[in-house]
Amino acid sequence: MAQYLVSVLFDSDALATDEEMAAIDVFNDRLQADGHWVFAAGLASPDSATVIDGRGGEPVFTDGPFLESKEHVAGLWIIEADDLDVALRLAAQGSKACNRRVEVRPLLSA
Repeated sequence: MAQYLVSVLFDSDALATDEEMAAIDVFNDRLQADGHWVFAAGLASPDSATVIDGRGGEPVFTDGPFLESKEHVAGLWIIEADDLDVALRLAAQGSKACNRRVEVRPLLSA
């Protein structure tokens, strides 16, 4: 099975509502029961980010997100699926559960 990153996209620092959290819990339970679960997590707000550029002689640390944009990654799932069609179907269910847009990207195999 291939692995996919499902990034949760949101345009606010607001946390999920109790109803959204309950739906996410049900979705997570279903992912685990069906063998698609690898990992999931919510992320702190973008203003808590630190960008590190270690390409030069000394690393440069910058507070804040790498990109200024209306939307940011608010959470993620790593899932396993037989193919992209299955991953997209699962991602659509995740989008509905968390009430946010999601992006799906295959992980490169080592």
